[in-house]
Amino acid sequence: MTTTPAPRVAVLFATAQGSTRDIAEYICNELAARGARAELHDIEHAPDLTGFDTVVIGSAIHEMDLLPQASAYIRANLPALGGIDVWLFTVGLGPALRGPVGRWAGRQIPRKIGAVIGALDPRDYAAFAGKYEREGVSWRARTMFRLLGGTRYGDLRDWQAVRQWTNRIAHALELPHAQAITTDHP
Repeated sequence: MTTTPAPRVAVLFATAQGSTRDIAEYICNELAARGARAELHDIEHAPDLTGFDTVVIGSAIHEMDLLPQASAYIRANLPALGGIDVWLFTVGLGPALRGPVGRWAGRQIPRKIGAVIGALDPRDYAAFAGKYEREGVSWRARTMFRLLGGTRYGDLRDWQAVRQWTNRIAHALELPHAQAITTDHP
């Protein structure tokens, strides 16, 4: 009887305040719990991609773009990433916006991120909300946040959306269904 080896997955992240790291850690833990050989790495300390079947890349969004270290990594490794199953996610405010204008704005993919998606051609792209604290945010930014439908500050992550996207990855990798949720989140 021949057994198929468990898929090897690199989950890479670039974070500014920790939200992206938390989401990447959740994805890595869930895939590992379902049988993948999953490894979590800060994108600045990413391993050689040789031997990986799948790469999940996550970055916070600042100034309508990926963090500089994520953009630099993708540019430098585009040839290697072209031969691997790649999944991309971003973490920003867009998915947390409400109201007609906010929902519309939240669904828009910023031009610079769209260019990365076009060059990378990931299997799937997902945008998740992160944490947004009022402290240290300018009056102008707070006003824009409210005008676009931002209703509250704090942890705006939608763990159900993260879980569903992680399930899509697991399904594509033909991993067994999880027995139970391995990581609790609010």
